Amino acid sequence: MRWYSFFKVGLGGHIKHPFMNFSDYFRYFKIGKEILMHRFCLVALIGLVLAGNCYGQERSELKRRKHEQANDTLPYQKYPTLPAFNIMLLDSATIFNTYNIPEDRPVVILFFDPDCKHCKAEIKVLLAGMDSLKDTRFYIITSVHDFQRICDFYAEYHLGDYKNIEVVGRDYEYFFITYYGVKFVPDLVLYDERKNLVKFFDGHVSIGDLYKLTHQETH
Repeated sequence: MRWYSFFKVGLGGHIKHPFMNFSDYFRYFKIGKEILMHRFCLVALIGLVLAGNCYGQERSELKRRKHEQANDTLPYQKYPTLPAFNIMLLDSATIFNTYNIPEDRPVVILFFDPDCKHCKAEIKVLLAGMDSLKDTRFYIITSVHDFQRICDFYAEYHLGDYKNIEVVGRDYEYFFITYYGVKFVPDLVLYDERKNLVKFFDGHVSIGDLYKLTHQETH
């Protein structure tokens, strides 16, 4: 008689055996139940082991990806020349492409947010020392949607009064954020007169630093 036949007792079945009384049925029923529990525990244990292995593999994969991301080179580092991208001007219709920037003077691209207090502090620093950077072209851009905020920023700091501020506008394709890996604002990137990368600044930049880098001898 197979052990699982004993469950017929619990299900209302009948096992005909001349030498088995009720206590025998009950004892065999308990044995069958214990065997089932042991098998269930074994299956559960195997499942936990497999799940643990999968979780460990997943964690290893996440660590590997994070390591790769940490060591990834940003596009501006891979291609250290001034990229061509579009800027929408304050009339919200005209598009300027940075490809059209002449190769005759250093170029500064300042990425900002009109409501950022650090950006406001940085623009004040730059404007205060603009006379010493009169031979540097400035392109001041943002990715905010509201053109009125950009126009208010432009008016508040009288950016139109500075001849070397060539463009103020919107990076509507979010190129700068992706290309330079922007995490915070302001950000500033400096290229020399041949459009070669000089330095990317994440945060505050002093006039002294810019002056020194824009007036260093090129080799």
